[in-house]
Amino acid sequence: MSDLNEIGTWVRENLPALIAEAHVPAASVGILAGGEVFTAAAGILNKNTGVEADEDSVFQIGSITKTWTATLIMQLVDEGLLDLDAPVRDTVPAFAIGDDAAASAITTRQLLSHVSGFEGDLFNDTGVGDDAVEKYLATIADAPQLFAPGERFSYNNAAFVVLGRIVEVLRGQTYDQALHAHLARPLGLTHVATDASQAIMFRAALGHIPGEDGEPVPAPVWSLVRSNAPAGSMLAMTPRDLLGFAGMHMAGGVAPDGTRVLSAQSVAAMQERQVDLPDLGVLGNAWGLGWEIFDWAGGPVYGHDGGTIGQNAFLRFVPSAGVAVVLLTNGGDTVGLYYDLFSKIFSALAGVDMAPLPVLPESPVEVDLDRILGTYSSSVSDSTVSVDDEGRIWLTRTMKGIFAELGPAPAPVELVGWSGDSLLPREQNHGMRMPHAFVGDDGSGRALYLHTGRADRRVDA
Repeated sequence: MSDLNEIGTWVRENLPALIAEAHVPAASVGILAGGEVFTAAAGILNKNTGVEADEDSVFQIGSITKTWTATLIMQLVDEGLLDLDAPVRDTVPAFAIGDDAAASAITTRQLLSHVSGFEGDLFNDTGVGDDAVEKYLATIADAPQLFAPGERFSYNNAAFVVLGRIVEVLRGQTYDQALHAHLARPLGLTHVATDASQAIMFRAALGHIPGEDGEPVPAPVWSLVRSNAPAGSMLAMTPRDLLGFAGMHMAGGVAPDGTRVLSAQSVAAMQERQVDLPDLGVLGNAWGLGWEIFDWAGGPVYGHDGGTIGQNAFLRFVPSAGVAVVLLTNGGDTVGLYYDLFSKIFSALAGVDMAPLPVLPESPVEVDLDRILGTYSSSVSDSTVSVDDEGRIWLTRTMKGIFAELGPAPAPVELVGWSGDSLLPREQNHGMRMPHAFVGDDGSGRALYLHTGRADRRVDA
């Protein structure tokens, strides 16, 4: 693979400078092309210790874990143990949320594609025991229903914990045990850790969060809580291991040694569009069963991102070209680094042109202030959109729960009209400007939701 050798040389030579420019303490990159794998790493895994990153270092993959959970679910479908379109309660009678009628109707398919409609940013700590996922279900019994099941997309972590519980019930083992038994071992993966006690056996990255001067400083904890493991709170691995998982999906469900891990039908089903998304920049254009779908020129491209406490991960693959790319990081302006690397790699190896990141318009688009002003709430934060005496629009966030304990309170963000009812922050965050889409109608012409991947519902009268 001369092309892979050439692009690999470029990555290895430029990665140290690229992470320095992006203020990323450490990064690890993996490329799969033509059946060959290239890896490279650079930087410091943990500023507390000064340990350097190498190609066998494990990083948390965050919400990319959701694609592993989805794959475990589809294995159950292959075995005839689960019907995607049957109510979740057929398998897990204990599933309850604030709206009992919705809880009775929500299906596994709706959980997989983030259209179940209930509040999903619920990082409730139920301990470190093997019953953490099971006990989590009781903590979401009062979760509010934001919209009718199937109505729209809203990214939902809690939904994937419920999916993890489905796996536990039907497998008769913990989620972590099922992941090792049904994915990691059949795929021949060697550096996969489902918790800190396993990660410590490897050279493990610590996340870094912005300090008072903006420079990344070591995070106060290694991971989020175990109850959210199926949604992506703990799983860590190397790029090579994550490429082994992606490669199986590109090979129609077959591992390198010929072991069938997932049926070809389920591989294809996971890549089928289930719901289209608002224009949200770095996120995909649509969602399948677990996978994000990106309508890039030369695609389609599939993948997922992950973010835990100070760690960010990116996975993209193009089945038609047999190319997959992974970037694992532990802090800093990660989106800009992702874009610099992936745009060059995919252009060179797959003939794919990434969609550009959102940029500020030369002249701000006129905004209907009556429609967008107000307060929107989730379990993560309250977000208030206001306008100052100079006519500038500001978003002020008040963090809640565990997120209120991590670093300083976020500064107000100025928003600028970008496209229709979508606005962009004037300043970048993590190397990009995330569109803020104001969608729906509260009955008086005002937006019902502030959508940034998650739909935060209006709470002001």
